Amino acid sequence: MSGGFVASFPSLVRRERASLVATFIAPAVALVVALVLNLSLYLLMGRDPVAVLYAMLLEPFLSWASFSEVLLKAGPLLLIAQGLAIGFRAKVFNIGAEGQFILGAIFASAIPVWFPQATGQWIWPAMLLLGAIGGALWASLTAFWRVRLNANEILVSLMLSLVAAQLLNYLLLGPWKDPNGFNFPQSVMFQYDAMVPTLIAGTRLNVSFLITLVLSLAAFVFMQKSFSGYKLQVGGLAPRAAGYAGFKEGWTIWLSLLIGGFAAGLAGAAEVAGPLGQLQRSISSGYGYAAIIVAYLGGLHPIGIVVSALVMAVIYIGGDNAMVSANLPIAAVRVFQGSLLLSYLIAVAFVRYRLEWPKTARRAASRSPS
Repeated sequence: MSGGFVASFPSLVRRERASLVATFIAPAVALVVALVLNLSLYLLMGRDPVAVLYAMLLEPFLSWASFSEVLLKAGPLLLIAQGLAIGFRAKVFNIGAEGQFILGAIFASAIPVWFPQATGQWIWPAMLLLGAIGGALWASLTAFWRVRLNANEILVSLMLSLVAAQLLNYLLLGPWKDPNGFNFPQSVMFQYDAMVPTLIAGTRLNVSFLITLVLSLAAFVFMQKSFSGYKLQVGGLAPRAAGYAGFKEGWTIWLSLLIGGFAAGLAGAAEVAGPLGQLQRSISSGYGYAAIIVAYLGGLHPIGIVVSALVMAVIYIGGDNAMVSANLPIAAVRVFQGSLLLSYLIAVAFVRYRLEWPKTARRAASRSPS
């Protein structure tokens, strides 16, 4: 007699209903897991985990000046993530927010670059509006190719981000280069009226943060209370049902991408009209990509995104502190961000699915003829 076991592996089976408690706990679990993994990594790198933990997660809260920088960093992350999350819930994956952010900064900078002597309190609001329009126009290119030619919006939006970066380089090394800037790739410094007013004296936090909070509230109302938001969610969860109900897929794609581009463009405009005060090549700082992590870490829910944007901003500011006080390389900060997203996605997978093991391993037996 000879016999053996047929290999058996567990399978993921979707739960009938995801636990609401587990859904809220998943981000916290992901943060703890990412924290443990990264502190272990810092220990292997020869860094003091306690010093890194203190610099990264505690120092940003020890003074108002530090915390105001956290809020300043959270602003663009929150704004972009809210716009992206609307599209993600409709299963429209805009990965090009970085390029839309850059175009928003370029469009907004056109006013002070072309009219450096202009004055009046109309300038900075006009810059924000023009930047938002620029981001939406850049996103409309992706929407056009997706609707007309069924091109993959992930690839198109991502490639357009590279084009936007090259356009920025061209402007700053060419027609928009500051002639008195010692050959640095940057525009002229913007005039006072082109700067978003400071929200709190002695800090760099400005009025754009309040605008971001208002738009976050608008995102909540749009997705949770409006019929248009309902159509977007139905289109993402059940495309066939949405089609039977008369919801047009093209409308969903256009609206999702335009909202995402509008938000990213507005964030770019607020960045050049706020803390930077000029158009620089460093404007492309990865906000558009980090906002994807923020959106998913917040469960694609407007309220959750507010919390996750603050967490990501703390990691940014705390990472800068750790690079100085704990000699931590910048790559380690990016690894923290990536591991946080990965941990969250794994946690959410177990919220929505369960592991199902075969009851018993089948035993195969055979007998040789007598």
